[in-house]
Formats: sequence, C-alpha cells, structure tokens
Amino acid sequence: MKKLCCALIACLPLAVQAYPIELEKQFNGAEISASTQEIDHNMAAVRVQNYGQQAASCKAVFRNGPEAPRTRSVNLAAGQSGNLTVKFARSIIRLRVQLNCEPQ
Repeated sequence: MKKLCCALIACLPLAVQAYPIELEKQFNGAEISASTQEIDHNMAAVRVQNYGQQAASCKAVFRNGPEAPRTRSVNLAAGQSGNLTVKFARSIIRLRVQLNCEPQ
C-alpha cells in the first residue's frame, strides 16, 4: 500500500493541466491551416500554413483576460508556413485567439 501511494504521489507533477486555447478562424477564401501550441505558462503560438497557390496575409489577436490584446501578423507565400507567438506578463488561464486571413 505504501508503494502504491508513493507511486501516485510521484506521478502528480506529470499530470499538469494545460490551459484552454480557443481559436476562432476566418480564412476568407484562403487555403490556410492553423493550429495552436502552448509554449509556457505565459506563452502561446499559432502555427499557420498556406496550402494555396497564392500568397496570404494573416493577422491574429491574442486575448488573455484583463491584459491588453496582442496583435501579430504574417505574410505567407504559397506553400509557406509561419508561427505567431505571444508572451503575456501573467500566467494564461484561458486564451482566446481570433485569426483572420486574406488571400493576396
């Protein structure tokens, strides 16, 4: 019984819960794929990949609670990918991201 309790206590740090990231996408005809990534307790990223035949321009607005929204943008050529990263002063509890892409 003691060994079982010790094993459970040892596994607790491994069961860290990630914060939720809500991604709202609006591609407006661009052939884009987007995915979110948690980097640290106060950092996050959105990976954007252009699958289309023409260039695209993407803009992301990151919102973390009471902090001011952070805006990041990237221009992607056909077949290119890029990361939009953000770092906040506070730990992220829930992150909301609005991604808007336009073909060029």
